[in-house]
Order: sequence, then structure tokens, then C-alpha cells
Amino acid sequence: MKTIRLMIVAVGGQGNLLAARVLGEAALVAGLPFRMSEIHGMAQRGGVVESAIVFGEAASSLIADGEADILLGFEPLETLRALGKCHPATAVVTNLAPLPPFFAAVGKVAYPDLFELQALLRSKTGSLLAFDAAELARKAGNVLAVNMVMLGALAATNLLPMSAEHIRETIRTKTGGRFVETNLTAFDHGFQQK
Repeated sequence: MKTIRLMIVAVGGQGNLLAARVLGEAALVAGLPFRMSEIHGMAQRGGVVESAIVFGEAASSLIADGEADILLGFEPLETLRALGKCHPATAVVTNLAPLPPFFAAVGKVAYPDLFELQALLRSKTGSLLAFDAAELARKAGNVLAVNMVMLGALAATNLLPMSAEHIRETIRTKTGGRFVETNLTAFDHGFQQK
């Protein structure tokens, strides 16, 4: 199988690590070789959290600058910050609901314009799917399900080496009893964004 390098970026509290674990478990269910790594940063304070998953045969789970085949961003500014990991053919899937960093939230610096942000991402990568995942998570019943919405949108691209059903099965078995239905609904809302 072709090696696929996926970078997931978010801020603390958005569920990046759970999303990465779901994809890892789905890869196991599908019988795929993969490697994972995580950078927690200042997650407890809303700082950056990155996960890297390399599907296929690879010596390392690290993704160097210019190597990500897919960039999945749970927050638009974090997606922009990770642009250096992309190459001209990278597929980008990003949430457009901002969670501004402290200085932007208090008005000390400006948060990037979302239209300009999208234009820059489009100009530097192969494709861009951008939408408000927070709104879809709210419709699913829990704004904290942004991660499941984003997994659904990613699955709909057909860029992953496992099926959407592998991911759904992992959500059913690994995301906790009382949240399973909400998570599956959120995944399906994201899946419809293709």
C-alpha cells in the first residue's frame, strides 16, 4: 500500500487525541500498518495539540515539513500554522469555527480573516474542504463532537486507506457508552460535507 501521512492539528480540548486514537483503532480493525505520534503542547491551556499518523510501511511516525499528504485541522488558525507540513498536492480538511488564542480574544492582535486564510490554503495545497464543524456538532447534540464531525469529513474524501465503516465501528466500540449515538451522528454530519 502507498504510504499516507496524516497530520491532525487542534487546540487543547477539541478532541484531537481521541480522533487520532479512533483512526489508529480503525487501522487495526482494517489490518493496516501504521505509526502514530502526538505532541500535547500546552493543551490544558488551549494550546496546540498535534497528532501524526503514517499509514503504510514507514520507519517513523514523524512528519517533516512538506511531507503531509493530508492535513486535518480542527481550528482554522492551527490549520494555517501547520501549512509548512504540506506540499503542493496535500489535501486539507479544516473547521472554520475559530477558537481565538488569548491575545486575539482580548483584542491585542487580529485573528486572520477566514476568506484570506482559505485563499492561502488553496494556493499552497492540492485541495481544501472548509466548513463550520462546530455548527454541525451542535446539530448532532454536542458542540464537543467537532472531532467526530471532522473525522466524518475526512472519511468522505476517500483519502484514507480504511473505510468509513471501519471508523464508524471504532466510534461505536471506543468512544464511551452515552456519547456513541451523538458521535455517530456528528460523524455522519461531517461525512455529508464532501
